[in-house]
Amino acid sequence: MAEALLSRLLDQGVCASDEVTVGEPAAARREYLAEEYGVQVTAENADAMQHADVLLLSIKPQVFDSVVQALPMTSSSMLVLSILAGVPLHKLEAGFPNCPVVRAMPNTPATVGAGMTAIAPGRHTQPSHLAQARQIFQAVGEVVDVPESLMDAVTGLSGSGPGYVALIVEALSDGGVAAGLPRAIATQLAIQTVRGTAQLLAETGLHPGELKDRVTSPGGTTIAGIAALEQAGLRAALIEAVKAAAGRSRELGG
Repeated sequence: MAEALLSRLLDQGVCASDEVTVGEPAAARREYLAEEYGVQVTAENADAMQHADVLLLSIKPQVFDSVVQALPMTSSSMLVLSILAGVPLHKLEAGFPNCPVVRAMPNTPATVGAGMTAIAPGRHTQPSHLAQARQIFQAVGEVVDVPESLMDAVTGLSGSGPGYVALIVEALSDGGVAAGLPRAIATQLAIQTVRGTAQLLAETGLHPGELKDRVTSPGGTTIAGIAALEQAGLRAALIEAVKAAAGRSRELGG
């Protein structure tokens, strides 16, 4: 996710490569990032923070405490952006006292500039900090402001959602193969059907239920397929998936 943000920020001119320093423990990754993006790299996170105006935290939630303990005291003017699943603002602010902190949850379509990011501000975050956070995350897609109380739900829906959609695409492709289609064509059909339907909903503002009704004719093929999906519990399974992922996000933050 951090590399997706980096590449898009550089491509769109939001920042220059010589303005970015990446802290990365793996030597091979440091070499790759320096060569691919022309950014400064270091094995020490503390070095990456020197003179930084913005700190993007992109680490595993489980190592947050150990990473923060090894960092130097931070300037209260430095904006801290966290994309750590489940780690709440109060914990982030305890690790970075008096700093403006924004908790964010992007998702993997950010890699192709089609991401969805939700952001929630901390106690010391001013409107100018939020505007800066929006500018950064808009480089990889759309941004929505939410209260922190909804961030676990965001994680369960849009944060984990690409995994659900990938599974649906794979299942549609499997269904096409089962019905006689070659695998490559079945996958192409499945991907474009999902992409096109999402674009249609986004551009027209149609409620998903209304679109479903428009393509469902009496006694036709679509209603037969929908009836099979309902019998198999697809709707309930997706609802439970979002709830389960949101619950796991809360556990990670605990």
